[in-house]
Amino acid sequence: MDTQLFKPTFFKQAFFAFTFLIFNVALFAQEYEGEDKVESPYFLVKGASEHVELPLKSTSTKVNIAGVIADVKIKQVYTNTSEETIEAVYVFPGSTKSAIYGMQMKIGERIIVAKIKEKEVAKQLFEQAKEEGKNASLLQQHRPNVFQMNVANIKPGQTIEVELFYNEIIIPEAGIYEFVYPKVVGPRYADEAGIQKEKWVVNPHTNPKAHKNTTFSKPTFNIDVNLNSSLPLHQVKSTSHEVNINYNSKKSASITLKNPNTIDSDADYILSYSLSGGKIQTGISLYQGEKENFFLMMMEPPKRVNSKTIVPREYVFIIDVSGSMNGFPLDVTKKLMKELLIKLTPEDKFNILLFASASDVLANESLPVTPENISKGIAFIEKEPGSGSTELLPALKQTLNLPKAEGYSRSVIITTDGYVTVEKEAFDLIRENLGEANFFAFGIGGNVNRYLIEGLARVGQGEPLIITSENEATKKAAKFISYIQSPILTNIKVKFKGFDVYDVEPSSFPDMFAERPILIYGKWKGTPKGEIKITGKNSQQKFKNSIAISESNLTEDNEALKYLWARNKIMSLSDYNRLSNAEEYKAEITELGLKYNILTQYTSFVGIDDKVEVNESIHNSSNSGAVPEPHEWALIITSLLLAGFLIFQKYAL
Repeated sequence: MDTQLFKPTFFKQAFFAFTFLIFNVALFAQEYEGEDKVESPYFLVKGASEHVELPLKSTSTKVNIAGVIADVKIKQVYTNTSEETIEAVYVFPGSTKSAIYGMQMKIGERIIVAKIKEKEVAKQLFEQAKEEGKNASLLQQHRPNVFQMNVANIKPGQTIEVELFYNEIIIPEAGIYEFVYPKVVGPRYADEAGIQKEKWVVNPHTNPKAHKNTTFSKPTFNIDVNLNSSLPLHQVKSTSHEVNINYNSKKSASITLKNPNTIDSDADYILSYSLSGGKIQTGISLYQGEKENFFLMMMEPPKRVNSKTIVPREYVFIIDVSGSMNGFPLDVTKKLMKELLIKLTPEDKFNILLFASASDVLANESLPVTPENISKGIAFIEKEPGSGSTELLPALKQTLNLPKAEGYSRSVIITTDGYVTVEKEAFDLIRENLGEANFFAFGIGGNVNRYLIEGLARVGQGEPLIITSENEATKKAAKFISYIQSPILTNIKVKFKGFDVYDVEPSSFPDMFAERPILIYGKWKGTPKGEIKITGKNSQQKFKNSIAISESNLTEDNEALKYLWARNKIMSLSDYNRLSNAEEYKAEITELGLKYNILTQYTSFVGIDDKVEVNESIHNSSNSGAVPEPHEWALIITSLLLAGFLIFQKYAL
């Protein structure tokens, strides 16, 4: 026997060769898994052999829009066309503004209404029901706009209908109301290190062998919309689908697909419309519940803005120049800033603050917009290479301490990739100073921390602005300047006279722009009476308006207000929770989800049919046709490497 085989050098070489081989096997598996992807939304089929077809047969949606609130009911029909009992896992998109408040499952003539439970409790109940052979469904939230539905124990030939219910508020932009029914789960964004730790970060696909060996048929789709408004409707249209529009009256319309129940496409369904009226419109909706009462007030800006009423503008740009911005993100930021600065008008003022470990400001007070000052500002930004750590809170404090131009509407624009040190105090600082400045956040770069950008936008009551490529800079800069170039009311104050309110959000208000309404959520006690008074200033005079509170605003149709109030509160708490991951926020979010029957990251819906439909033999279903998922490959590789290492340790020493 060759003794060389037992020398340490041989085992070292063999061990590393073995490791290299396994690594390449893993790469091959991942490449193979990338083939034959099914477009989003997508299914995984558990416990299925290679001849199982996808069980989703159809999706039909009913939408009722009353004023600014959409109530959406989705019916999904699952049919198991195989000869095996299976569990379907369906991942689908949604809106970050939606409040999912209900789910039910229909099996034959039996209807099982899902109950809201803590997430882990719901999962345990579902797994137990699955093991007992019962029909069961589980609805979970992965992200505020990505959801997962599990339906267990679908018998061969069995049809199950699952219905979801959610509400959403439709906030107009530039006078256009837009309802979007999302259809695609795009690739999710990874964590700070760019590592895709969660299985669903990138769309998985169905069993590839099953896909190749069966006749794959996509589900059908249909959507009907009933639209009702307190004002006459204008320009009702869909930019995504061919539709029939039937005007029932000046204030009401029914919208249906020209080709209903056709094969589902991946295009989001988009319906837009506008309303009549050219002045600032105000409105309040009331709902009286058994224990709590809710209200929503929206003050919409005028569709046409008189240039004489626009308040002079002051812009303070806070620019992240830390190490993570080095290269592409900072290059895009510099291009964006050039585009923004050259679009300012001679009536504007501006200042620039660069921040990393420390801050550097262009001037002690905002400068008038002149060619010389624009060149000075561009040169100030161009000299930065991008280095150091990032501290946003000191930069915000320094910005708010800069002298404010008298009589100007101040807007603070933060540009960052989002990988900054942000304390709870930074969010509080923005929330508490909305009366002093408007806050906007630009996310810059190919791997933006969207959670932070969206959180900054929420506390600042603005829209998140994301630029992922250099080509977008010019377009996004133009859109942003158009968005904020018309501040028509500043120093907005809201007072409640004779109307007993509490839990009101927000506590302070940004300026009103020509394209952005102001929304106020809250609760009320006693009798609906009194009024809400709104005051503010424009460039010429003081503004005053009031809304009378009366029972005419009260209707059972406004039940959605309690869900929307809870969702708004949950999203705010979630932003804070991501900063500190504190148990107090988790507990409060969970409590709100359970109390108001809302799907959250800590609460799930679970529906269980007590009737046992299958026997234990279903658990022997073959999985021979499946390619392991990424996390399964990781377990396989780790086990093999560990075994190789133990062999090496035993014989090499």
